[in-house]
Amino acid sequence: MDILHLVDRLEELINGARQVPLTNNVMIDQDRLIDLIDQMRVSIPDEVKKAQKTLSERDKLMAQAKEEAERTLAVARDEREKMLTRENVTAAALNKAEQIIQQAKLDAESVRGDADEYVLEVLSQLEMQLERTLQQARNGIEILKTRRNTPG
Repeated sequence: MDILHLVDRLEELINGARQVPLTNNVMIDQDRLIDLIDQMRVSIPDEVKKAQKTLSERDKLMAQAKEEAERTLAVARDEREKMLTRENVTAAALNKAEQIIQQAKLDAESVRGDADEYVLEVLSQLEMQLERTLQQARNGIEILKTRRNTPG
């Protein structure tokens, strides 16, 4: 289940709770609250799995970029060797090979940067979601503690 949906349900439970007269305290159905907390405990590992999947995809992209760069470098080196055998184009061959190598490095760095940016964005969103959930759980705990310590 989506953690944000569970957070919404928790908020609905709190908003729908009966207020204790003359206080800011509310009465919440303990069974429903515990059920929501249990569901959150189950859901959070799913969110972590999604983040791990994102990291795995990033690693896969990085490996593909590295593989492509190595292939490009191999092609560039082969091209350079063929051109070097021709005396009349030696200088041009070296220049072209270095250009291909530099472009391959730039392409690989660009893919790496894009992958890192994507993972950072996804992990930042996950962090915000987890922080909101944690804060709401803490608020609920504080309310329950306050209610438990309030006589009457």
